[in-house]
Amino acid sequence: MRLNSQPYKIVNYYLCLFCTTVGTQMTCPDPGTPPGARRMFGAHAKVTYSCNNRILVGSKERMCMTNGQWTGREPTCYCETNAHYIPSNIKESHSLIETHTKTLYVIFAHLFWHFAFQRHVNMVCFCLEDTRDGRQIRILKNSTLNIYIAMEVSESIDEQYVTNTKQAVRLLIRKISSFSVNPNYDILFYSSVIHKTVDILDGTIDLKTMLDPHCVFCTFLFLESTNGTDLALVFRHFLEQMTHIKSKVGDKTFEEHHHVFIVFTDGGFNKGGDPAPTVAKIKNMVYLSDTPGQQDPSREEHLDIYIFGIGANINHEALMPLTVGRRGRHFFKMQDHNKLKEAFVQMIDESEETSLCGLHRSYVTYDKESSRRVNPWYAYVIVQVKKITFCFGSLVTSNFILTAAHCFRIQDRPEHVTVEINDGKNTVKNFFVHEKFDPGARKEQGVLVFYDYDVALIQLEGHVVIADTVRPICIPCTTETRDALRLDKNSTCKQQEELLLGDDTVHLSFLTRASVNDDTVNEVLVKDVQAKLGNNRPECIKHALEAPNINTDNVTIPVTENFLCTGGQYPTVDHIACTGDSGGAMFKDYDYRTVQVGVVSWGTKELCQSGGLVNSDASSRDFHINLFKVVPFLKRILGNDNQDDFPPLVFLN
Repeated sequence: MRLNSQPYKIVNYYLCLFCTTVGTQMTCPDPGTPPGARRMFGAHAKVTYSCNNRILVGSKERMCMTNGQWTGREPTCYCETNAHYIPSNIKESHSLIETHTKTLYVIFAHLFWHFAFQRHVNMVCFCLEDTRDGRQIRILKNSTLNIYIAMEVSESIDEQYVTNTKQAVRLLIRKISSFSVNPNYDILFYSSVIHKTVDILDGTIDLKTMLDPHCVFCTFLFLESTNGTDLALVFRHFLEQMTHIKSKVGDKTFEEHHHVFIVFTDGGFNKGGDPAPTVAKIKNMVYLSDTPGQQDPSREEHLDIYIFGIGANINHEALMPLTVGRRGRHFFKMQDHNKLKEAFVQMIDESEETSLCGLHRSYVTYDKESSRRVNPWYAYVIVQVKKITFCFGSLVTSNFILTAAHCFRIQDRPEHVTVEINDGKNTVKNFFVHEKFDPGARKEQGVLVFYDYDVALIQLEGHVVIADTVRPICIPCTTETRDALRLDKNSTCKQQEELLLGDDTVHLSFLTRASVNDDTVNEVLVKDVQAKLGNNRPECIKHALEAPNINTDNVTIPVTENFLCTGGQYPTVDHIACTGDSGGAMFKDYDYRTVQVGVVSWGTKELCQSGGLVNSDASSRDFHINLFKVVPFLKRILGNDNQDDFPPLVFLN
């Protein structure tokens, strides 16, 4: 299978989509399901599973209980392989690529439900060592999330695995911190003894301390006693912690807590006995029942135990029974420790936090929706009267698009404007050009087109539906952005500006359409630049005088304090804006949240017309409106609370 003339790499797993699906000897084949029908099972009906030359992880037999639930765990077939390819007999197909890159959960769910409802199932082989099909950690609003993390550091675990595990844990904490929930953490290292680094009962180690590169668990090296491994001790410790929490908050409050266990181990425990009985007690505490199968099924949403098998030799048979979770895989063989950090980012379910500004996926996949998940706020603005004008824009609320004022002409009306977001066309109710934008204001001073205050807001006729591919970007000086940057409640707009644009050189990005020369399936590409601020600004902006249609020796005439300057080849070679990039967001990623700090406006040279990643030359420069300079305009439109058309943003005083 090939993609864009390059091998379609899927490290450490491949999909056996053509494994046999009929029963073995002494069993009946799948009788089939007529169109329009569905298969039903009565109480006490049993289903058995097997895998062809593969390892079955999960329940070999499941029974339909009287409460409508199946016993045991959903099974998965694992391949003992380190394959780095998909077999060549599997032809490239859009559906396979799309299914893979929309996380592997979709594939497994489809195959499982298609083949598994039969009395004996010879399972479709699902060979992987990735994590993208598992149930995710749910980020729930207004709930308490307790996360318990244990990392094995016994002699059987190579130091590199321990180092990468610590980095991944820190990454997970940083990712979760970008949401509105503030989990409680209990973090420890263990072998035959336990070393606690973060105590969930303590409460004195705050988030900032845990995210510090020299945090208490980041710098941990080894335990004095590493002779043997006692995994049962880990679960007993976590059970004791839960018991203390329950005693402290009370039974009713404890019922609303969600508990997530993440354990890194090779499964080679040889001390303390079997941890399974302690895991059963943890389940009973959360499920509010001592009788398996009799608990309220909704209680299962409150507990997940993930096991990450690390090290050279992983005892999956001992570890699999320890996993707990209602849906999806909770056991992962992380033989490639370099995949661990990406796996953690993918584990988090953001579905209930989609309304937060600036949320985005931080990794790129090979499907066409990848660019939308990484940059879910971008929009296309099309203005058509006699000729068509194309611009970029950014979704700043579910009702408004921010773009450049020069995308519009005096004669343009809302009916001439269309906004495309995620292939959906949106009609426009109104648009608002900054009242001080006047392209001809400085003609007599030698500037043919003056771009100061080059910003506009487009109000959509309706509101867009927020999803993982359509989310608003953060803009300066709002309470939402304050929370995204984890600033104090009493912080100011000036503090946001200092945090985001406080250095003399600041890395920023903007988007461009992929050109025919770009080897990608993504619709848009990210351009990287260095904004030259402070002492670096004069050297950058002086090149504005070299632009056509500027006939003055005074650079402050075409370039006011409202502009950010990028381009050139120092300190790095910047990308340059192309025709059509105008109106796009100049943005900065800050700990998994994206904040727009500028709007792409104009440049000194036209080095490209059809998009694509094009480098600046030594003298080419681009100029972008600094949003911190136009906050009053944004506040007047987006913060207007004297209307009922849209929920206003709350701006800082």
